[in-house]
Amino acid sequence: MSPAIAEPDLEQKLPSRHPLDPLSAAEMEAAVAIVKGAAKLPPTSWFETIQLDEHDKATLKFSADGKPPARRAYVCTYDRATNETSRGVVDLTTGTLLSWAVVPGVQAHIGPEEFSWGGEVAKADPRFIAALAKRGISDVSTVMVESWAAGNFGIEGEHGERIAYAHCWLANESGDNPYGRPIANLHPVIDLRRGTLLRVDDFGALPLPPDSGNIRLAASELRKDLKPIVVTQPEGPSFSVDGQQVDWQKWRFRVGFTSREGLILHDIGYHDGGRLRPIMNRASLAEMVVPYGAPTGGNFRRNAFDLGEYGIGNLYDSLELGCDCLGHIHYFDVCTHDWQGTPRVIRHAICMHEEDTGLLWKFTATGQPPIRARARRLVISAISTIGNYVYGVFWYLHQDGTIATEIKATGIPFPTGNNGTASEWGRPMAAAIEGHVHQHIFSFRFDMAVDGQRNAVHETAFSGLPQGPGNPFGNAIRTTVTPLPTELQAKRRLDLASQRTWSVVNPERSNAWGTPVGYKLVPGPNALPFFAEGAPMASRAGFADYHFWATPYAPGEMFPAGLFPNQHAGGDGLPRWTKANRSLDSENIVVWYTMNYHHLSRPEDWPVQPVLSVGFQWMPEGFFDRNPALDVPPPDDKASRKSDCC
Repeated sequence: MSPAIAEPDLEQKLPSRHPLDPLSAAEMEAAVAIVKGAAKLPPTSWFETIQLDEHDKATLKFSADGKPPARRAYVCTYDRATNETSRGVVDLTTGTLLSWAVVPGVQAHIGPEEFSWGGEVAKADPRFIAALAKRGISDVSTVMVESWAAGNFGIEGEHGERIAYAHCWLANESGDNPYGRPIANLHPVIDLRRGTLLRVDDFGALPLPPDSGNIRLAASELRKDLKPIVVTQPEGPSFSVDGQQVDWQKWRFRVGFTSREGLILHDIGYHDGGRLRPIMNRASLAEMVVPYGAPTGGNFRRNAFDLGEYGIGNLYDSLELGCDCLGHIHYFDVCTHDWQGTPRVIRHAICMHEEDTGLLWKFTATGQPPIRARARRLVISAISTIGNYVYGVFWYLHQDGTIATEIKATGIPFPTGNNGTASEWGRPMAAAIEGHVHQHIFSFRFDMAVDGQRNAVHETAFSGLPQGPGNPFGNAIRTTVTPLPTELQAKRRLDLASQRTWSVVNPERSNAWGTPVGYKLVPGPNALPFFAEGAPMASRAGFADYHFWATPYAPGEMFPAGLFPNQHAGGDGLPRWTKANRSLDSENIVVWYTMNYHHLSRPEDWPVQPVLSVGFQWMPEGFFDRNPALDVPPPDDKASRKSDCC
């Protein structure tokens, strides 16, 4: 349907914005009004998602007079009365609902309000209160119940319903660690559609942990020997910001945001040879799943798809100077919404600053003073608190053309109570508390544009040659570059023996040495998933089977586990799309990289986990004719010197 709404002055109400800018609060309010009116939403409907509907690149064009294409909003709703998920697109420029339809057989993701409300449903039910009483807990107000997405395990009575599988904790004494005292083996199963308790899965009471897991120490217990480190930039930062567009050194890009993916980088390019050379159209974290490895009790239900089932942008922290970010900071606010569609602005959600990163390059010729340059990088970051875990997503732009990505995980590893002895699936973290082995699996999506939109994919592998004629000392190393011309050929895993890497090249553009310009994905620490063949998670998170995927750009192919993973049986996303085995030869290539951190919790992770980091890089590979950072001036380090040193 496409009924127009009587909003003749809508363009005057909404200020002109770039077509890739995130939705403002005013635009969200307009989208809600249009959908409510044109789609005739009943009062039982709530808004899962209101975010920018990005134009396909074919339509992302400004007119000859500089007028931008229409601003559009993607809207998804869930109706509790009918158990239906609907979605459509709003043209904010004309006030028109361009499309609206029910999506059969799917469940919208769980919003923050529903996540909390489900716990209150459980706490009001006599069956749950009785289960608490068996554990000596009489005050239900001291209990925290989290309504986790239930997954899909083929359990009778759950198919087609909107279910949450909950986990429970008793508040600790200081209130600073709500996960300090897990109530083991107790799992309310909540019907989120009807607002009722479906059942209580009780696998037997265990004693509550004696230690409440306080995080804050008394002032007398804090270290006294730390001297200040002061970061100053007396002349200001080296970047400039115009709305969402950022220029830093030779880089230019746009900062984007959606409630599902959070931070997005658009139109990443590097100034070289008098022109802005494109590298990526769009870069984002596209999915994150955390499957736990304990098969006992209700523990197997812990398999959160943090983007597709909750949306990490909804859960962004407001960042604070001094710890979250340090230096001369530029903050970007973002706008999300509640389940009624009311906008909610998160102040200081995205942080941008420069960091000194040590030596950039150096050489000292005999009898000559050293020539050198000191490195800095631009950091664009955001931090989400997703229940017990806290994830920081960091993007780094380097002066030598490298683009790096890092995940920093902190917070509280999911604690499980035990009878004093850790199970074979975990390791003790504190008295009567263990942390189960689990994986943090991240899927990143890169819409590539290496010096243009027509790219190809190559794999580089290394091998040693046998000692003999032509290799008398056994030191020869052969480099093999293999084109990956189709989707099925481009499904690849890391291989330590061959040190394989993958490059996106532009076969239509060569460097001064006659080779195609390109960018190389350099993996960091990684692992393979530990799913048994045919397991529910093997189907739902099928993208995790391979570290590297490549697809031709197609509108709508945005998320590796599909658009609606909540309670989905699996098989959607990358495994389904790549069955078509489409060509990757001179196409707009989209690269998907899977990064898996295998985590066995330690006592040192309790009661709060020091940051664990994992990441990877995109490095220029023949993109430039020489070191692009030769023009970085030598450091003026007088400000960092003291009179009694150096």
